[in-house]
Amino acid sequence: MVGAGGPGTMARMEPVELHADDLTLRPWRPADADAVFKACQDPDIQRWVGLPAPYLREHAEHFTGRISPAAWADGTGAPFGVFADGQLVASVGVISVDRLLNSAEVGFWTAPWARGGNVAARATLALARWALDEVGFARLVWQAQLGNHASRLVALRAGFTISGELALAAPPDRRGRPGGWIGSLLPGRVPAAPVELPEGVRRRARLFGSAQPVLDAGTVRLRPLTGADVPGLVATCRDPLTVTWTTVPDPYRDTDAEWFVREHAADVWARGTGAVLALDDGDLAGVIELRVSPGDPAVADVGFMTAPRARGRGLMPAALRSLARWGLRDVGLDRVEWRAGVGNDASRRVAEKAGFRLEGVARGGIGHRGERRDAWVGALLPGDLTDEESA
Repeated sequence: MVGAGGPGTMARMEPVELHADDLTLRPWRPADADAVFKACQDPDIQRWVGLPAPYLREHAEHFTGRISPAAWADGTGAPFGVFADGQLVASVGVISVDRLLNSAEVGFWTAPWARGGNVAARATLALARWALDEVGFARLVWQAQLGNHASRLVALRAGFTISGELALAAPPDRRGRPGGWIGSLLPGRVPAAPVELPEGVRRRARLFGSAQPVLDAGTVRLRPLTGADVPGLVATCRDPLTVTWTTVPDPYRDTDAEWFVREHAADVWARGTGAVLALDDGDLAGVIELRVSPGDPAVADVGFMTAPRARGRGLMPAALRSLARWGLRDVGLDRVEWRAGVGNDASRRVAEKAGFRLEGVARGGIGHRGERRDAWVGALLPGDLTDEESA
């Protein structure tokens, strides 16, 4: 059961039962099929794990009676059921074994009735100790689709270092993003207990792991972009004022709008780095985006453009105030920043009407079509919100 470890030396796995406090990890048995079938009716498990949908009992029988024993027998995996007081609570296992590098990936899901108790993190820690310290793997890898924030939290709690993104060769679900997060865990770095994460990290995972918001800005509604917005977006981005003061492609094509709606907006939300929303007054009245700073997650900036037909009606100031309030209150930001090229009086009026305080001029503060321009800088802070807005 113990491998030498290191590249070129293949760890050997034999069926074993592991324990972590009240949890028991053991190889699957055919008798577990009913519990697996019940758990895998959960839409989130089907989506993120890439299970068949609908998930039939025969799928559970095939997994517990054939796939799992075969993985143990041929050394391609070590799938465990996780049980508490005899009840199935999770699945965890070693998958995607790389014999050359003596590396493997971990996979897991939590039964819907067992969520909220750190079950997956505790089970993954037990699996990691066994795989790295006893079996002798040289590395464990974790991967998840962009947007699977629940899995990301489990990996962080289990001590994985999330190092970046990669294109997925086979995304588990067509509704998800084609990219994924990747992390790793090495021998000697497995924490003794699940890592305590800051409340802000947990809050953002819950927020961005759910559907995008629809915000009521009074005179206008902010909602996610859809394919029906493409014509209106094209018209807005071909407008001379939009071209003058923003960095939209020039000339702006239908394919640019389709990418922005279907790829960019969805990726921003999936990564948890902001939100891109449409202003809706019955039609597309503009687009607004909140972008969390990659260097300081407590700070974000905003960008916006108003459809030519909707200008001068006070829609964008209301939308900007609503989105900034959402960022400060729900995302937990400490500062929402606005910047615009000096001379962009329309943008400045929007920001000031939305309550942003002008702070000065940043020399060469923005890049614009190959050159640096001076920029007005303003911000909205939590203390600028009314008591009603903060509630």
